[in-house]
Amino acid sequence: QVQLVESGGGLVQAGGSLRLSCAASGRTFGSYAMGWFRQAPGKEREFVAAISWSGGNTYYGDSVKGRFTISRDNAKNTVYLQMNSLKPEDTAVYYCAAQLAGAPRVPEYDYWGQGTQVTVSS
Repeated sequence: QVQLVESGGGLVQAGGSLRLSCAASGRTFGSYAMGWFRQAPGKEREFVAAISWSGGNTYYGDSVKGRFTISRDNAKNTVYLQMNSLKPEDTAVYYCAAQLAGAPRVPEYDYWGQGTQVTVSS
């Protein structure tokens, strides 16, 4: 069992930055691939970024490529999402997720956090 808790969301102006964190419980965090997804009101959940268990492979959605960076610290059981050059269309609830195996871009992860709100004002 893995429990995930996101933090770092908030209100920011367009062009600004935020860093989201996702703290995981359990001693097997290093075995899990991690992902970030987001969901805006009335829209489907969207893939944002993912990182392999070792951190050696990263994946990004087209809409965030070049602006967002995913990273992880297995010693701290934490995955991060650095978000730069934020746009109003980045406004959404951001979810952290963990899986042992599976396609990184597909929202069929084993465990999910409760989400953190990111609001970007124009």
